[in-house]
Amino acid sequence: MADFFTSFPKVQVDETYIKVNGESKYLYRAINSDGQTIDFLLTAKRDALAAKRFLTKAISHGHSDVIRVINTDRAKAYPKAIEELSKSVVLSESVEHRAVKYLNNLIEQDHRYTKRRVIASQNFRNFWSANRTIAGYESMNMIRKGQIKNVERGDVFGQIKFIHSLFGIAV
Repeated sequence: MADFFTSFPKVQVDETYIKVNGESKYLYRAINSDGQTIDFLLTAKRDALAAKRFLTKAISHGHSDVIRVINTDRAKAYPKAIEELSKSVVLSESVEHRAVKYLNNLIEQDHRYTKRRVIASQNFRNFWSANRTIAGYESMNMIRKGQIKNVERGDVFGQIKFIHSLFGIAV
């Protein structure tokens, strides 16, 4: 378990837009230094309240005491959200916020997996179906990245066995 926490101190947070019924909705995502997905959230708005809600969700997994640095782009919503979370003791006050555009290259590249599938499906017509479908895309991406216990990254047969066990498929 200590191995997981040693790779967790730096978190990259970013958002990308997804078209739902012709309108832009925002997919917030967070990954750690190793590119492992921490959490994601689809919201209708891109403001400080949405950023705070996402950060609270991402931090609620019990790793907030380990986070040292949060890298974001220069979106104005993040500093306010991080400050409010630090004051409310959800996030440690020692967490450093780096708002530098080019520190988030890893997460910008990680958006490609989800965006490619959204574009291939010709966007969405309903917010809730978009939310459920993106949750599936993100889950499959996490499986592909090897974020399953006892299944290594690149172990295709182990990944297939895991998915079969989820759905009760006999092989």
